[in-house]
Amino acid sequence: MPKSPAPGGRWFPLSVEAYHVLGEAGVLPKNTELLYGLVYTKLPKSPFHTAMVLRLMRMIQGKIPPSFFVRSEQPITCGDSELEPDISVVRGTEEDYLDAHPGTAEIVLEVCVTSHDYDRSKLRAYATAGVKECWLALGPEKLVEVHGTPVNGAYLEKTVYGPAGEITSRSVPEFRIDLARLFRG
Repeated sequence: MPKSPAPGGRWFPLSVEAYHVLGEAGVLPKNTELLYGLVYTKLPKSPFHTAMVLRLMRMIQGKIPPSFFVRSEQPITCGDSELEPDISVVRGTEEDYLDAHPGTAEIVLEVCVTSHDYDRSKLRAYATAGVKECWLALGPEKLVEVHGTPVNGAYLEKTVYGPAGEITSRSVPEFRIDLARLFRG
C-alpha cells in the first residue's frame, strides 16, 4: 500500500463497488483508474502514445482467434483495482461481459511514453488477477518488456525486446508484432 500522502494525513481506500457508485454519481473525474483501492487520474495521451496504440490495434486485428476479443481502454477488475489498459485480449465474447467487466485477460498491453513508473506499478494488480502476459511498450526507448508467468501477485519472467524483431505471445500464439513496424517514425 502507498504511504500517507502527507505526514499525519489519512486516506481511505475504495472498493471497486464504491468506485462504481461514485463514478455513476458523477463524483469522480472522468479519466480515472482505481489502483490498489486508490483513485488515480490518468495522464493525457500524447499524439505519440495514440499513434502507438492505433498501430498495435491494427497489428492485432484479424490475428486473434474467435474465442478471444480485443478491448481498448476498457476496464478489467483486478481485486481492489479496476484498470483500463491501453489494449487487452480477453477470452470469450463481448456478450460474456454484459453484467461485469472481465476479471483477467490473456494479454494486457500498456503503452509507456511518460508513464513508465505508473504502468509498472500496475504489474502486481495484473499478476494477482492472473493476467497471463503484460506487455509494456516503452515508446521512447523502442523496447517492449514482456512480463509473464504470474504467481502470487508477481510475474516470474521478464524479457525485453527491441528495437527490431518480432514478439509472439505465449498465451495467444496467433498474436505477434513486428517491432520495426510498431516503432517506425
